[in-house]
Amino acid sequence: MPKNKLFDTLFLTLGLLIQVVTFFLSNQLSIVNYQLSIISLLSGCLGICSVCLASQANIFTYLFGFAQVITYTYLCWKQRFYGEIAINAYYFITMIYGVVVWKRRLQSDSSTVTPRSLSGTVIALLATGILLGAWLAGWGLASFTDDTQPYLDAFTTVPALVAQVLMILVYREHWFIWLAVDACSVILWYRAGDYCMVAQYAFWCANCLYGLRRWTSLSR
Repeated sequence: MPKNKLFDTLFLTLGLLIQVVTFFLSNQLSIVNYQLSIISLLSGCLGICSVCLASQANIFTYLFGFAQVITYTYLCWKQRFYGEIAINAYYFITMIYGVVVWKRRLQSDSSTVTPRSLSGTVIALLATGILLGAWLAGWGLASFTDDTQPYLDAFTTVPALVAQVLMILVYREHWFIWLAVDACSVILWYRAGDYCMVAQYAFWCANCLYGLRRWTSLSR
C-alpha cells in the first residue's frame, strides 16, 4: 500500500476509534443524555470520514458531509446554538454547488482535485473581515437571542462561512480558517458537556494540519 494511502487509513481509523472510546466513557460516567450521545457519536463518525476525505482533496467528502450536517444540526438545535444551526443550513446548500465545482477540477481518472492558492493581500483582507464580522455576530446573538454561548458561537460561525467558500473553490488556505474554527468549537462543546463533539473537533484540528500539508503538496 502506498505511504499516503496507509497513513490516510490509519488516520481515519484513529479518528473513528477516538469517537467510539469517548462515547463509551461519557456514558459510563453518566455525564451525557444517552439518546443525544448516540446521535452525537453518529455525527462525529460521519464528520471524521468527511474531513479525512477533505484533507485528501477527495470529492467523496461531500457524501459523508451531507449526512453529518443533518445529524449535527439536530444536536445544535437541542443546545440552542443558533449560529451553528444557521451555518449548517448554509453548509448543506453550498455543498451542492461544491460537488459541481470539484467535479470540474478532478484529476484525470481520479477522485482527487487540484488545489490552488490565494495571494497575501487577499488573505489579509479576509482575516480582517472575519474578525470584525465574528465580533458583530457575537454581539447580535448576545443582545437579541437566548444563545447560551453567543461569542464562541459567532467565532465558530462567521469564519466558517468564509472557509466553506474557499474549500468549495479549492483554495488551500481554507485549512487555516478551519483550524481556528475547530479550536473554538472544542471549547464550545466542552462547555456544553458533549464530549463526543469535543473529541471530533480536537481530531479535526489535527486533520486541518494534515490537510494543509497535503493540499500544499497537491497544489505544486
